[in-house]
Amino acid sequence: MRDRVSDRERFRISAFYFQYVTGEMDKAIEAYELWARSYPREMVPHANLGSLYASVGQYDKSITETETAQRLGPTITNYSNLASDYVAVNRIKDARLTLQEAQKNHFDGLFLRSEVYALAFLAGDTAEMERQVTWALGRPGEEDQMLNTHADTQAYYGRMVKARDLARQAADSAVRADAKETAAQWLAFQAIREVEVGNAGAARQAVARALALAPGRDVRVLSALALARAGESTNRKLFWRRSRNPNPATPSSSLLVPRDRSVDGDRATCARPRRHRPRAFPALRTRQSFSGNRRHIASRIPSGLAYLAEKNGPAAAAEFQKLLDHQGIVQNFLLGSLAHLQIGRAYAMSGDRRKAKTAYQDFFALWKDADPDIPILKEAKAEYAKLD
Repeated sequence: MRDRVSDRERFRISAFYFQYVTGEMDKAIEAYELWARSYPREMVPHANLGSLYASVGQYDKSITETETAQRLGPTITNYSNLASDYVAVNRIKDARLTLQEAQKNHFDGLFLRSEVYALAFLAGDTAEMERQVTWALGRPGEEDQMLNTHADTQAYYGRMVKARDLARQAADSAVRADAKETAAQWLAFQAIREVEVGNAGAARQAVARALALAPGRDVRVLSALALARAGESTNRKLFWRRSRNPNPATPSSSLLVPRDRSVDGDRATCARPRRHRPRAFPALRTRQSFSGNRRHIASRIPSGLAYLAEKNGPAAAAEFQKLLDHQGIVQNFLLGSLAHLQIGRAYAMSGDRRKAKTAYQDFFALWKDADPDIPILKEAKAEYAKLD
């Protein structure tokens, strides 16, 4: 019906169709750009354009559009998205000022609290992180997301027992909030955490629970990634065949975008918060896509692993260094701490024992309170001993 409506409504229909139905982000960006040029005083196209620019790693453009949207109509999601962009480009002071302004203007909620948590993690402020988790407890639709974020933090430091328990709590909370698909995603994310540290059995169990709970598209994709890393080639092919394009009449989405049950209506959907949307590493050239928001980054296998498999130490070290150079994006993802170990392996492979030992020591410092029986930790200690 888009040919029978006003120009403004046609822009809205086209942009939303490409963003939310087909997932063709390049076409969505073009539609929003045209809408924003035609109606520069409307907040929605600027906000959504900022959101999409962030999803493809164009943070400077995202900041420009989100700042414009915020001037036209301050919202919780505009505040949180702007703070998220500032963090991504390491403008930490601006991010803090943005969150302070939101508080001063009496805005509050999960989206803003999530950014406060992110800043606290980057600052190593454990007490502040715990305060944000405590705030979310007992809040349906918010508690589960904060618990999953906290599970990421525990896994980052190798505390997998705690991460596993928090993931279970997050899933249970989502079920109570009548969001089984989201609950299944939390279990699938835990499966990815497990497999990255070598707990293949625990990963398979988490995948089984996730698929039994709600085998939707996003859950199948995440499960396929976890099983692929666990060496389940047969299941992986089956999952990919089912999940690559569940609706043959609809083009495949260019980004894995979970539907956010807490966002509704034109002005709300226009500014989906960054913790619930994809974001990408700028200028990260890898053999495999490495785009994703704070959750989805954990579901991507960096090309550094491929270089390690090829015994190309310098190239592998360069790839994993990109994770360390983009702390504002990686934040509390497990791959961020594991990058130190992988860099150590890359240097050892290249024969640079001094740099290798330093990288291993950095990893051990982060994992000083880690569960002692984690396979990847045992491997790291054995590898390090050989460097002496």
